[in-house]
Amino acid sequence: MLFRQLFDAETSTYTYLLADAATGTAALIDPVLEQVERDLKLLRERGLTLSVVLETHIHADHVTGAGVLREHTGAAVVASPRGAPCVDRMVRHGDLVRVGGLELHVLETPGHTDDSLSFLCDGRLFTGDALLIRGTGRTDFQNGDPGQLYDAITRVLFRLPEDTEVYPGHDYAGHTVSTVGEEKRHNPRLAGRSREDFIFLMQGLRLPPPRKLDVAVPANRACGHTRLPRSLQA
Repeated sequence: MLFRQLFDAETSTYTYLLADAATGTAALIDPVLEQVERDLKLLRERGLTLSVVLETHIHADHVTGAGVLREHTGAAVVASPRGAPCVDRMVRHGDLVRVGGLELHVLETPGHTDDSLSFLCDGRLFTGDALLIRGTGRTDFQNGDPGQLYDAITRVLFRLPEDTEVYPGHDYAGHTVSTVGEEKRHNPRLAGRSREDFIFLMQGLRLPPPRKLDVAVPANRACGHTRLPRSLQA
């Protein structure tokens, strides 16, 4: 498997490229609109065909590049049925998304938002904003629910093998990868905390709203169609 972890510095967002080397078929997880040119260039350089764009949830802090990538490559956009109505395929817990010879297992992990998904492929777990490295996603908007998030992390993600690598949707402290075992033992929001403790903690965070909330959420319900990077405009 060809694997790349890509980063958008403005929003601290990770995008992930996975490809089946045998067929040249690729997937992107959580692309960012402003980085579409970068992603298309990488696909061309590696001789890859983008077949699938996977969204972990409707993002509130950046606009997705999914719709633009679909227009330029014909890739199918895949997400939860509780999320954006513009997607091509709606998937649920237990579904498989095939990318050439690769299989991405769909895990429903709501709580940060009600449509949150994680994807498991070949020992790599892509958690979106549900589980971060030494943190979790917030739960105070978009039908977030701290109890639901605690259950999703502890009953779904933490039941995977401890050496499963964790690749989050964001990082704000310079981390790139963790493992399920590390997060069980060292994540300060979860380690040693009961469900009630976690709910109390999350309800007391009092975080400011994401800077792009008013723009990003409606745009992402339309797969990111607000504007195109200048070089991609017709």
